[in-house]
Amino acid sequence: MHIFTPNHVQLLNACYPPTASLLAAGSNYSPNSHELSRLTYYASNHPSKLTKLGSELEKRIRVESRKTHAGNVRARALLLVSLAILRALTLECRRDINLFSTSLMSCVDVTLSSVPSDLEILARAASVFLAWTTYTDGHLIGLDGNLTRDYISVLGHFSDLSCCDSPDLETKNRTRLMGLAALTGAANSEALYNSSAQFASQVSAMMRPVLHILLDTDLEQLEEQAINVKDNPTSPYLDEFRTRPTMERRAASIHAHIDGDDGPSLADVSSAVLRVLFALLSHANGSQLGQIIQSAFDNLSPLRGWSKTTHCCWFARKTTEWAQYQYRYVVPTWLVERLQDNQDSLPTDPLLKTILSMVTSVLNSPIPLVDLASSDILSNLVVVMLQRTAKDPLDELLPGIVDCIAALGRHVYYSDQIQDLAVDIINRLTIIELQGLPGSGTHNVVRGRSEAIRGLLAALRGLIYTANKQELVNDRENLPGTSPTLSDDKTMKGADEIHFRRTRVPPDIWHETLSLLCDNDYSVRADYADVLVFYLIDEMPKHGDITSHDGRKRPRKQSERRLYHAVTMNVIIQGDFVTKVITAIHAYLYILSTACTLGIDSSPNSPCAVLPVADNADSADSTKSMVQQSSRLKKLDRVQRLTERVTGIVTSSCCASLADYAHMLHILTTVHEQTPVRGLLTGVPMLLALDASTRQQTKHDSLTALRVSVVREVIARVWLVLGQVWDCSELVDMVQKTLATMPRKDMLPDPIRGEAVSFQISREPTGFVDQILESQWPGIDPEAASKLLSTCRNVQDATGFNADVLLQRLTSKWTVETALKDCESSVYDYSVKGDGVSPLLKISPALMHDNMSLHSLARSIRGVGVTELREALEGRSSMSNPALVNAPSISTIDHTSSIHTELCLSQTRSRSRAKHLPASGSGEVRDVLNRLGIGKQNANLLKASFPALQKPGQKSVFVLYATCCTDLYLRRVPPYKI
Repeated sequence: MHIFTPNHVQLLNACYPPTASLLAAGSNYSPNSHELSRLTYYASNHPSKLTKLGSELEKRIRVESRKTHAGNVRARALLLVSLAILRALTLECRRDINLFSTSLMSCVDVTLSSVPSDLEILARAASVFLAWTTYTDGHLIGLDGNLTRDYISVLGHFSDLSCCDSPDLETKNRTRLMGLAALTGAANSEALYNSSAQFASQVSAMMRPVLHILLDTDLEQLEEQAINVKDNPTSPYLDEFRTRPTMERRAASIHAHIDGDDGPSLADVSSAVLRVLFALLSHANGSQLGQIIQSAFDNLSPLRGWSKTTHCCWFARKTTEWAQYQYRYVVPTWLVERLQDNQDSLPTDPLLKTILSMVTSVLNSPIPLVDLASSDILSNLVVVMLQRTAKDPLDELLPGIVDCIAALGRHVYYSDQIQDLAVDIINRLTIIELQGLPGSGTHNVVRGRSEAIRGLLAALRGLIYTANKQELVNDRENLPGTSPTLSDDKTMKGADEIHFRRTRVPPDIWHETLSLLCDNDYSVRADYADVLVFYLIDEMPKHGDITSHDGRKRPRKQSERRLYHAVTMNVIIQGDFVTKVITAIHAYLYILSTACTLGIDSSPNSPCAVLPVADNADSADSTKSMVQQSSRLKKLDRVQRLTERVTGIVTSSCCASLADYAHMLHILTTVHEQTPVRGLLTGVPMLLALDASTRQQTKHDSLTALRVSVVREVIARVWLVLGQVWDCSELVDMVQKTLATMPRKDMLPDPIRGEAVSFQISREPTGFVDQILESQWPGIDPEAASKLLSTCRNVQDATGFNADVLLQRLTSKWTVETALKDCESSVYDYSVKGDGVSPLLKISPALMHDNMSLHSLARSIRGVGVTELREALEGRSSMSNPALVNAPSISTIDHTSSIHTELCLSQTRSRSRAKHLPASGSGEVRDVLNRLGIGKQNANLLKASFPALQKPGQKSVFVLYATCCTDLYLRRVPPYKI
């Protein structure tokens, strides 16, 4: 019986060589070229036959693969020919490739499953797969279940080939290169990105061989090849793969071996791996990048890659660098989230240490991370630090967390970023200082609190230190006349990259930490002393002292210097935040020197220890603000209790150790060197009070005599610093002669200094136990020292006071209660009542738009409206009182802050110019409202209420301010000199 043979089957049969010559074809095993052309021409002109052709080829390849696996040589030759025919159909019928994609993928899957070790067959199958990945649009992935299943299976087979560990080196390298070439095609194919649901499974198959080979390759070799891959991302196996439209691409052909070719090396394999990784990362968006990292994590565990920390860090850096610019922030963010998810792991588990090292490595690299949520990263890291400290105060992970937080200082993308991060850390410090460490066990409650505070202090210092260091690097790169070698990232950004000076952490924020000077734990006191000295030298704004706001001395004209000096002294005398911090430092050091009990009682079960859950962001901010205010209230109360325990007499029962007094001398020396005017006016009265506390005991045992002598030595050496700072030779000579009469030289030890970016082991105090003093040293005569300092010409020129007024101010009565009451209440008022910015400063950027330094003053979270304008124009109640209109003091304008100095210096007015300043009228108000963006309706309301605020004979706030500056200028105060 005659059976009809379809035309497409006849054409397909004709492509196979005759049976007699099939085995003699050698390694070619190619179909008949003329008949193959007829087949492809027929298929391309009859797309409806492609499905039938695919099914026929699938049926034949299944049989041939099974027989080849059994050792049938003829079946192996037929399988090679069938795969060649399938590839030719894929190339020529690329426009209709979806019609036979299911059969094609099934053929490749069956071949790889049946013949996993025949390099020639593997090369043919990989060539078919590459042709398909070149021309497919990927729409069937996820829609066609059979195709999707076979496709994922094929990726798994190529992944296994890429991880081949054959004992023969050449075979291993060739097999790996075949698998990697196929994976590279898949990484560049649209099939990878069409289905988001199948993206993770595809990436998982690709990442396993990538990590397997990377972990076994030397880092120096990887670094060299990574440069070549980034400069020339086109693979030799995928020439012109993505450089042309889909239908115009040329599919790569993979061969097993060509006679005369040298075998591939390990460098060829690692280079191919990097090209797969580069192809994956360079096209991934944010969510896909997270899935790539997740897949890497899933594969690192079975590969035991967590023990190879350096390779993991290199992988994290390259992942960040090769990712698209706008998605790079995903890498550190994702890593920190995984760190938080696995924070309960044992300290011996290398997982956490490696993750932490990866985050730190990414943050320490010069790779820009735009849109990095630094505040969220900081919060997550601090949470991990505190929770692990609560369980184990000596947790091995703490130094790494500190280094990671410090690395955030390299990435400053807005001026207030470091300030905001410092506020977060300081708020944590305040809560832990008051309430202890929540969740710590009974035996760890004290040690855990101390270690948590020390960790936060080290993180705060490291964050600021790194930011300052990075700022210096940026300034050096931007110096005129220099041409630094820019990385690709900086070249890409070009003119869009702007280096600016960040906002320094202001003293009113730092003020919250000063009570740590009197903490009950010496290790906390010692660490904070180092951090405080660092802040005073490198971070605290010193408005009006020895330097300008950017830390550089600049000569001024004579007229400018006089006005500058007058306004500066007025600010210092009235008391800005810098002055208040200096005053508080002296108060806490006095407590440290004379108190018999130290520390602020903490209660870990306080209701403020945990923030309640908020419904939205606004309520969350409000809740957080309430908790912070409650913490400040509690702190004020407990500081007050601490001052009540101060006897004001130095005795043997005082708590301070010898090392504490050494830290005290270091702090006071820094205060007088960095802020000489403020240190002089606030510090000398404290020195006199401290000296008096050493002279109130009638009976002295040996330990008391030793302690009194040590305190007097501290006082004497501070007087020496004062004499040197103010160039008062008489005072220096007197102090040096007095120090020469000490019964024991160098009673104060040299304290161990902590490094800028590190978490040191806790330090032990140096006590008085082994030291005995036979006679008590009288110390410095405070009256004589005060007189010498008050008669010093340099001091008089700097302060504008004569000798009598100076002596009166320096010898004024000083008590720790009044000093702390003034400082704490002032800081509390501004932090609780509002956002700490006066209404005048809120509208000053609009009124003085030419002064760019004022545009960053109004950082209130509330909008500027009618109320703010009324407060600014009216001032406080005293300003609207006609009896106080001519009051010469500028302190009536809300609160005096260091910003006032800049306000005066930005616009220097002469006396005649101040007289002709017009009073504010309705026209000015309209201009202000227009600049503030307030509508016409609001303007009319303001216009109606403004005459009541501005009486006919009353000057405006701005006129009063200018008049005050002019009055100070007319006093002919000598220019500031040091």
